[in-house]
Amino acid sequence: MLSPIKLLLVEDSPVVTLILKRIFESSPEIQVVGTAGNGLEALELIPKLHPEVICTDLNMAPMNGLEFTQEVMKKFPLPILVISASVQVEDTQKVFQLLKAGALDVFPKPIGGLVSDYDRLANQLIAKIKILSGVKVFTRRQKMVLTEDNNQLVKINQEPVSNYNFSNENVKSLTIKVLAIGASTGGPQALYAIISKLPANFPVPVICVQHISEGFLEGLVKWLACESKLQVKIAGLGELPQAGIVYLPPEKRHLELDSHGRFIYSQADKFPGHCPSITVTFKSVAKFYGRTAASVLLTGMGRDGAEGMLAITQVGGLTIAQDQATCVVFGMPKEAIALGAAQYVLPVSAIAPLLLAKLKI
Repeated sequence: MLSPIKLLLVEDSPVVTLILKRIFESSPEIQVVGTAGNGLEALELIPKLHPEVICTDLNMAPMNGLEFTQEVMKKFPLPILVISASVQVEDTQKVFQLLKAGALDVFPKPIGGLVSDYDRLANQLIAKIKILSGVKVFTRRQKMVLTEDNNQLVKINQEPVSNYNFSNENVKSLTIKVLAIGASTGGPQALYAIISKLPANFPVPVICVQHISEGFLEGLVKWLACESKLQVKIAGLGELPQAGIVYLPPEKRHLELDSHGRFIYSQADKFPGHCPSITVTFKSVAKFYGRTAASVLLTGMGRDGAEGMLAITQVGGLTIAQDQATCVVFGMPKEAIALGAAQYVLPVSAIAPLLLAKLKI
């Protein structure tokens, strides 16, 4: 029998602490090993209790949830779920600050705040803890340099990727006319790591598909726009992709390209599974752009995107999968690698430098 998941609760309300503790301990697979009233108390408990997952509130004193998350990621990297009244759909800035700091997910406290309100959400909360317990969190950058050998990147443990310059001698240039990126769990942090490094003169359109909870898409767009030198927007129906713009599909719609390369939407029932689907978009990009397509598949659970990346590989496009060491969840990239769809397997910090080298920027 597997040991229960060790959970640390960080919450300044004694009432909410009791409610959450009761909910989590109703599952035999979860054990609440400790509680803390603020981030400072929790930091002292972590090395003593060795939790596997942390749930924290946001608004606490003297150390709030954001500050606590930042400290945990520096000292004791662990999966963090933020449960707060301040992570509603309208709290864009707070939500994505937390994700940028390293929190893996957010869960809005019920607005009513009644015990019955929490009980209705009990199964969702328990499910999130079970998912996060399988996530390994890394903060140390993997040290390596990358060289090209028969069109494959070879990892050599020598120096930080961020310090390595992809020179003309190492990386062959390609004709790239579009960049497609897919991500799921842990994706906002990975998207930030790539998009924030692309220059204002980035010469091709970027089409992103990020699995995200309903209602948070607009917040993701605004956050990425603030962190990027590029324009970030929802792809318009019939719009022709333009260089230097990052496009995301609207909620509950797959994003594809018509025979003229303009954006079209399709319904969820056309392609069962995630909607929007990474594979649907990647396959459409492969069909229209062929060997001039570049694709990146980032952290995420499941296999969405793997077959789409294979389609881009089969037409001769550039394909990059995020490596296991820097993934929050090594699901989707692993599936793509297993299919032979990933031409390169890179830490997230090396993806933008490789793209810029390929484009000779």
